[in-house]
Amino acid sequence: MSTRSRRNAIVGAAVAIGVVIVAVVIVLGRRGGVHGPAAPDGTIPGGMSGMAGMPGMAMGGDGGPHLTTDQVRQFGVTFGTVEVRRLTAEVHAVGNVTADERRLAQVTSRVAGYVDRLYVNATGQVVRQGQPLAEIYSPELVAAQEELLLAARLDRAAGGVRIPGLPADSAGLIASARRRLALWEISDAQIDDVLRSGQPRRTLTLYAPVSGVVTDKRVVNGQAVEAGAPLYVIADLSRVWIDVNLRETDAPYVRPGSAVAVDLVAYPGRPIAGRVDYVYPTLDSMARAVHARVAIANPGGRVMPGMYATVHVVTSGRSALTVPASALLNTGDQQLVFVDMGEGRIRPQPVETGQTAGAYTEVLSGLKPGQKVITSAQFLLDAESNLSEVMQRMVGQMNMSDMKSGTGRQ
Repeated sequence: MSTRSRRNAIVGAAVAIGVVIVAVVIVLGRRGGVHGPAAPDGTIPGGMSGMAGMPGMAMGGDGGPHLTTDQVRQFGVTFGTVEVRRLTAEVHAVGNVTADERRLAQVTSRVAGYVDRLYVNATGQVVRQGQPLAEIYSPELVAAQEELLLAARLDRAAGGVRIPGLPADSAGLIASARRRLALWEISDAQIDDVLRSGQPRRTLTLYAPVSGVVTDKRVVNGQAVEAGAPLYVIADLSRVWIDVNLRETDAPYVRPGSAVAVDLVAYPGRPIAGRVDYVYPTLDSMARAVHARVAIANPGGRVMPGMYATVHVVTSGRSALTVPASALLNTGDQQLVFVDMGEGRIRPQPVETGQTAGAYTEVLSGLKPGQKVITSAQFLLDAESNLSEVMQRMVGQMNMSDMKSGTGRQ
């Protein structure tokens, strides 16, 4: 049942009781049981004062209830204060652990050829930066090395003498052949080794560009590979991301750089500190959520991609005039609070509210700093105020009817 439905049910029941009471009073009055019509203030002569409200609760002239000390204790009424506070929000969101996209590396071959040997032959293997992964046999690579050796032999044969039909500078041929091999990621040391031995290398060795875990392997022994074809994906998991979905109402409180605490289902009671890395500038219209990612350190590798996590964000924002959120009563058309006017007098006050952060809500208009407000039993007080208004109107209408018909007792 919604707040408005509960309120209407309470008011409806109270009005029904009031109608019965007034009917009885009118009947008795007309039969001589009650002397005189009801007074304009709603007081019915003959000792039945205060029936416009709930039994035992008096009503003030402004339509608000008047509470005694015993009634405050009996109804469990509590009070809060309107103050300028700093809006501190606690946001809780769930997400999944993923690899840091900036720490992913894809290994490809820059020459076409055939896989001659695999050093890393399974997904999930841990590799170190510079570790050999595979050897690729490439006829194109062998031909380029032969050109390098030929240029070197020509340079030695010329001995600085101009040979008709050959470029004036044979060293330029060597430099050109070296650049071609370097573009295929052949190191200078490997090129020098080829020149020193005079024998071309049969295969090209691929090395791990980063340390991490092989998360994808798309090659087997003997496979033909094209230039640029992806062979491995290596993920550095020393730092990971947590992809979370923030509720639309929580999104304003989360910013890049906000400190967070991450609880993992796999490691209960052992929160991990992290920070919000990025908040996406778009909203998921179906889930009404904002996507964000949190970065956490993972030096031991115990946090694995795919794990379920809960992220807690505590943010401290601007200062604003606030009221305890529990003091607000949503009537459907407006927000109400009950202000303590002193000496037991309670006055309903419409307010305009802003953001809610934690246990407090921003007040834009309707209240002043230092005022005391009711933070519990608002439904009872609201029902009492509405019933008082209805009863006073009904009694007034009945008195007017009696006066017009001449049935009022003279």
